[in-house]
Amino acid sequence: MDLQTIIQLYAWGIAIYMIIVITFYTVILFFSTLQVRKQYRLNRTEPYENYLDESFTRPISVIVPAYNEEAGVVQSVRSLLTINYPEFEIIVVNDGSKDQTLTIMLEKYEMVKIDKVVRKQLQTEEVQAIYQSKILPNLYMIDKKNGGKADALNAGLNVSHYPYFCSIDGDSVLESDAFLKVMKPIIDSGEDVIASGGSVRIANGCDIRNGSLVKIGLSNAPIVVMQVIEYLRAFLMGRIGLSRHNLLLIISGAFGVFSKHWVLEAGGYKRNTVGEDMELVVRLHCLIKEKGLKKKIVYVPDPVCWTEVPESFGVLRSQRRRWHKGLFESLWSHRKVTFNPKYGAIGFVSFPYFWIVEFFGPIVELSGYLFILFTLFSGGVYIEFAILLFLLSALYGSVFSMASVLLEEWSLRKYPKVSDIVKLFLFALTETLWYRPLTVLWRCEGIWQIIRRDHSWGEMKRKGVSK
Repeated sequence: MDLQTIIQLYAWGIAIYMIIVITFYTVILFFSTLQVRKQYRLNRTEPYENYLDESFTRPISVIVPAYNEEAGVVQSVRSLLTINYPEFEIIVVNDGSKDQTLTIMLEKYEMVKIDKVVRKQLQTEEVQAIYQSKILPNLYMIDKKNGGKADALNAGLNVSHYPYFCSIDGDSVLESDAFLKVMKPIIDSGEDVIASGGSVRIANGCDIRNGSLVKIGLSNAPIVVMQVIEYLRAFLMGRIGLSRHNLLLIISGAFGVFSKHWVLEAGGYKRNTVGEDMELVVRLHCLIKEKGLKKKIVYVPDPVCWTEVPESFGVLRSQRRRWHKGLFESLWSHRKVTFNPKYGAIGFVSFPYFWIVEFFGPIVELSGYLFILFTLFSGGVYIEFAILLFLLSALYGSVFSMASVLLEEWSLRKYPKVSDIVKLFLFALTETLWYRPLTVLWRCEGIWQIIRRDHSWGEMKRKGVSK
């Protein structure tokens, strides 16, 4: 076999891979569109007054892990205090912050140290003190040694009182009726739904005052606009499509409600992992299948949590490397599920999808970009393959992103200004030219760090989203 034949086979391999992935995404987009439209109608016609009756709903413990969140934790708690839900408690977990997170919380909410007996159902780093607000009896604060986000969530679970809990990031702001909507599938199912995830949108560019969303807007920073598009695609396409058939492997750590009983049954959050949210959902699926239960894990597109995202390339690069390492850890630690009949569609659809498309996809894509560059410099006989790969890449990146923007406007309409939708649409057109290659490169760097056993995290510097 000569060199030319090998190169042609290589190019065809990349092209066939991308065609398979595009076909898969097209099917997912079709089902997502049906589901979003169906839920959109329900949300507009079905009132939520019944869910405000305490005898009908379930109380929730809201756990807010906070590590160096002095810029946004007060506003985040203030946002939670204004939510429209009958009964809830807020537990902020100061995970050994090095900044003023603890001091600010103690002063702002007049918190005092309490002697509280805690049933330690999950192992955590040492809890140094538990505080309760004098003015807001349902607001608690745990001060503990640093152990990471999963450890902080486990500490919050140990202290929590209610049968359902919600994990929410310390820099996030919830819409007022988000809990009513995210709890609806749990209540309607007779508690057959054991976890329900809400959608997460980007707060950079929005007008948020005293923890309340006043006006939705778009940032002027191109890197933030591209993340808005990316989030729309991930939440409106991927998660709705997989949730429809109980194939969802991720509920965002930024906003999700879980049954405390089943999470404790699964062993709580796994410590020493960078992808604790996905790892927990995978473990819950395994538990469901191993016990032969008909429990479900769902995603609801309308309840929205607004959160801050990186505005610099350096921080975004660290975040994407970390996410990819977390993805690998979850898949690898549960590798027995892959193509295992015992785990049904999770083993034959979800795991292969996350292995082939989400984890190894960046390697294939990066090799495609390198092939296109090689063709540009070498010229000659491979130009048709380069054009084919570029068109597939544009379809894979930009076209699905534009479809997600249109889906958002058609169904949820969170962005009220036409100019914002036009801006999102135009930026989506450019994704293939700069943003997607960058994120592909950063995810490949994450794989390289896995190979090198590099466990560095990289910190997210926040400036706070609320004024």
